Amino acid sequence: MRGSSKGNEGGFGEEIMEFPPKAYWSLSLVRAVCPRAGSRFAMEKISVSAFLLLVALSYTLAKDTTVKPGAKKDAKDSGPKLPQTLSRGWGDQLIWTQTYEEALYKSKTSNKPLMIIHHLDECPHSQALKKVFAENKDIQKLAEQFVLLNLVYETTDKHLSPDGQYVPRIMFVDPSLTVRADITGRYSNRLYAYEPSDAALLLDNMRKALKLLKTEL
Repeated sequence: MRGSSKGNEGGFGEEIMEFPPKAYWSLSLVRAVCPRAGSRFAMEKISVSAFLLLVALSYTLAKDTTVKPGAKKDAKDSGPKLPQTLSRGWGDQLIWTQTYEEALYKSKTSNKPLMIIHHLDECPHSQALKKVFAENKDIQKLAEQFVLLNLVYETTDKHLSPDGQYVPRIMFVDPSLTVRADITGRYSNRLYAYEPSDAALLLDNMRKALKLLKTEL
């Protein structure tokens, strides 16, 4: 808001408190001629000033709370924002865990394999794989049989980064809490990386994780 020596934008602030010099002169003249009349005139003038002040305050409050047609509402008035889901866009209808410890516990107690997706929001390769993962109906359907976790940070478990901490990478852990390092992608320099074109391979590896689970337990 810019300051101004001429009062507020509504034109009420200083005009209410200031009177022309003639008003002071007239009041002095009335008091000299008739003291009672001067007192009554002064009281009436104070009453009028108080009334105008109330009108000015009411106008200011109404102006601040009224939204003009076509004007943008403040961000606070746009309604509460929904919190970001744990899926982070990898499948909003799926059930995701929040931490690695929680995911391990659920995998062990539910006897389901754990699928861990390491990614970064600012990584274009992660975003491309996320789009394919979320839009592939077969992947989304099969993912319901896993305990799911996606991470934008590294854990302290070195078994989750056997060949480096790159993204995106997807690894599987069985309910015995053993990292399935044998389930790899197609790239020798990034064993657990997947590209958008590797959706079929990822599906096969997901089925392999489920098959290994049934065979080994």
